[in-house]
Amino acid sequence: MKKLFLVLAAAAMTFGAAYAQEEPEAAPAQDNATEQVVDEAVETTTTNVAASAETLEGEPMHFALMKKFLEGGWEWMLPVLLCLVFGLAIAIERILYLTFAQINTKKFVANVEKLLNEKGVEAAKEYCRNTRGPVASIYYQGLMRYDQGLEAVEKAVVSYGSVQQGNMESGLTWIGLFIALSPSLGFMGTVVGMIQAFDTIQVQKTISPDVVAGGIKVALLTTLMGLISAVILQLFYNYILSKIDSQVNTLEDTSITLVDMLTAYSKK
Repeated sequence: MKKLFLVLAAAAMTFGAAYAQEEPEAAPAQDNATEQVVDEAVETTTTNVAASAETLEGEPMHFALMKKFLEGGWEWMLPVLLCLVFGLAIAIERILYLTFAQINTKKFVANVEKLLNEKGVEAAKEYCRNTRGPVASIYYQGLMRYDQGLEAVEKAVVSYGSVQQGNMESGLTWIGLFIALSPSLGFMGTVVGMIQAFDTIQVQKTISPDVVAGGIKVALLTTLMGLISAVILQLFYNYILSKIDSQVNTLEDTSITLVDMLTAYSKK
């Protein structure tokens, strides 16, 4: 509704301005009425803009961002943007992977123990094979080697636990690379912008805000873009690490439970 009102208000303002320019003397009463309506629309629009932050300096937000992006120089802003896009793509993929890998561990362990005591190893193995997630995979690998002894089970659980941890951490090195590249590319743009500013000073043989403003603007915009990209990716990176640490702790805990479970089962 806010966006619709902004569009209608802008259309009313544009129509009123165009009508006033085309017929300044034809209908002064209508012009006054139009100005009154426009003034009311402007007041309401200003309030909505301040509340919702839909525009920036009188321009739509996406237009303002695109303008700043082009002012910073696409040859430096584009690589930083690509780092942000690819980093976010990998981060979202990792978050989805870790989210779908989570299961109700307590319920799963209880079901495995129940099947193991009531129907034996094969039933528990089949249940683990049909359950998603790293915990179920580790349990399946451990149960597969039950006939080789508990020592073989422990080795399988430890080895396959490392494999599962590696799968969860896949792609994190690329996110770390993009976190490091983004500010570095931004600082490179900063250096280039400052060089452009000094080149302009050398050519113009004078120092004034108009002379150096262009180069300094490029320098600041590229630095800002690089820092924003790095901060966003760092937040996602730390969130993914926290999820991985949580799941690794769960893997270690449930692995000990599996060994204890099979030890008790072998004594029957």
